[in-house]
Amino acid sequence: MQIGSSGLGAGLGGARGLGAGQEADGGRRIGGVAQDGPSFSDTLKQALGEVNDLQENARDVIGAFVRGEPVEIHEVMTATQEAGIALDMLIEIRNKLTEAYRSVIQMQA
Repeated sequence: MQIGSSGLGAGLGGARGLGAGQEADGGRRIGGVAQDGPSFSDTLKQALGEVNDLQENARDVIGAFVRGEPVEIHEVMTATQEAGIALDMLIEIRNKLTEAYRSVIQMQA
């Protein structure tokens, strides 16, 4: 799975207004400093979309195999494993983010 190399496009919705910290030219400002590249939330949305796409692909390949279409068993296994690994990685990212959030909250207390 690649994260950060392609956009989700229409999946995120087309026209959006400028949010807090965004410049009119598409760049982002954080603390008065212009930031290049996608935001963290955009990267996270893209990763979620890619995991969802892998899950849907695995479901389609499994369905085609069950219906007797010309699909090899190794294709089914590969698609299933890719989707499973991507989901496991996403769960680990969620766990690390939750752990980091709790650490920050504990520091403030």
